Amino acid sequence: MSDAAVTVSEPYALRINRNDPYLVTDGPAAHRLPATRILGVPVSVVDMPMAVRTLIAWAKARRTSMVCVRDVHGIMCAQEQADLRAAHERASMIVPDGAPLTIISRFLRAHGTGRVPGPSLMEEMFAATQGTGIRHYLYGGKEGVAEQVAANFARKYPGWEVCGLACPPFGEVPPELDAQLTEAIKRAEPHIVWVGMSTPKQDTWMNDHLDRLPGMILIGVGAAFDFHSGAVKRAPKFMQAMALEWLHRLFSEPRRLWRRYLVMAPVFLWKIARQPEPPRP
Repeated sequence: MSDAAVTVSEPYALRINRNDPYLVTDGPAAHRLPATRILGVPVSVVDMPMAVRTLIAWAKARRTSMVCVRDVHGIMCAQEQADLRAAHERASMIVPDGAPLTIISRFLRAHGTGRVPGPSLMEEMFAATQGTGIRHYLYGGKEGVAEQVAANFARKYPGWEVCGLACPPFGEVPPELDAQLTEAIKRAEPHIVWVGMSTPKQDTWMNDHLDRLPGMILIGVGAAFDFHSGAVKRAPKFMQAMALEWLHRLFSEPRRLWRRYLVMAPVFLWKIARQPEPPRP
């Protein structure tokens, strides 16, 4: 990705990554990870191949990092939750999960942006890290879900390494148990910790634990655990390609997701229409 392809003005750069020595890409932009801001939330200018290459480089370098997988729901939650906004500002990479964020990023002249859904990123990383010695830890999901994810990927990608998993209780975790779970992750020494909670819980958890888990990449992938365990069926490939995965999820879980897609999404579009266009570089 060349400078010409990343015409993002300086105010839209994600500060923490501007001089990142581990960013793997081509051309003069190799030492910074630019981002756009969508309703004040930074969204990295990445696509799937760039995200995978960069994360592998960070893992090999033992870079302490936090990665948020962002969609419209997360952007809207950040409008009212200061702790979620703080997590975004500290993240090393914020990938655009949904098609709306990708389209808007390109409209803001971030032409190197491509969709990076959490479930797809997880699978791409497991496939790419086979036989590399990069170890993965699964943290989250309902009882037994992480175990099923590990079993399913062991059959599909026999060269990937899982060094541990944990299923924290739903709701607030007592400090004593949280300390025990954190210590278990440290003892396992994974390169990557996959965090399967909902937004904003997973993002604030990663922000709170980043300093306690040095040398690890924390990646919040939400419902990816449910998809890869088989507990929830993901949208067919043609719906994913047509940016209709949200519709499949709405029909699958209408009582839980109706507000997200039928209320939050229109409000998001209204706010986007009022967002000033960034200054030209």
